[in-house]
Amino acid sequence: MEKELPKIDLPEPWLIGTDISKELLSLYTNYPVRLKCEIFVLCMDGEVDASVNLNRIEVRPNDIITLTPGSIFQIYRVDGNLKIYFLGFSSKYIEESNQTRAMLDSIYLTLGHPVLSLKPEGASVMQDYLKLLIRMYETFPEKIRTEMAPNLYADIHKGVSILYKNKNTDKSPVSKSEQICRNFGQLVIQHYNQTRNVAWYAEKLGITHAHLCTTVKQVTGKTCVDIISSMVIMDAKSQLKSTNLSIQDISDSLNFANMSFFGKYFKRNVGMSPLEYRNNG
Repeated sequence: MEKELPKIDLPEPWLIGTDISKELLSLYTNYPVRLKCEIFVLCMDGEVDASVNLNRIEVRPNDIITLTPGSIFQIYRVDGNLKIYFLGFSSKYIEESNQTRAMLDSIYLTLGHPVLSLKPEGASVMQDYLKLLIRMYETFPEKIRTEMAPNLYADIHKGVSILYKNKNTDKSPVSKSEQICRNFGQLVIQHYNQTRNVAWYAEKLGITHAHLCTTVKQVTGKTCVDIISSMVIMDAKSQLKSTNLSIQDISDSLNFANMSFFGKYFKRNVGMSPLEYRNNG
């Protein structure tokens, strides 16, 4: 089913605006969609009841939502006078920008809890920042906007990471299941280029393979294999597009037994060979 979901992406490296209306969101109440892009949302007014993967979320004023690539998103209800800002980065930009580490950090930080509630003054500062970006987007030509993308990408990820980390230190203790997912996510970030064996991660966490798989699926809506492979593929795509490394070198950097195995793994997840992907566009 998931492979048949409608996919949402962006036509430019980055896009920002406020033109998310109640009517637009209502289009997604009947079916889920899968995001290819990454989107940050700031809600200043109105309420949205939605789900991200298997997590039901309530979005209220002063909330930031981080939607990472691959997320399955569905709207259930939209109330009030909706006022939403969004900033998104296209899948093509993410894959070619060689900023995999920032992406992996945001996936780890938001595992199971994509919504972050800010104090009103903090949300106001974020609103001012996004308003400035909107003015810049509307003022500068496409060439300059494209040149701005790397710094903007780094800045927004750094800022959101700081907000999430600070918020997490203030929060009451997380559930045991969520803590398992966070620990798993952190381990994957550190070791995905060394091992893709789920049993190895379970052993490191001191729990059974079955318990890890069940917990991660319940909290994130993704399997352990999904999470590991998404990071491996993201890194591989980034290297293929942003470096001149040989496919053999990329295969070695991700600890595949041989280039043939890497090619089959990549094709199974992407639908084309590493060379076809490198030469495609």
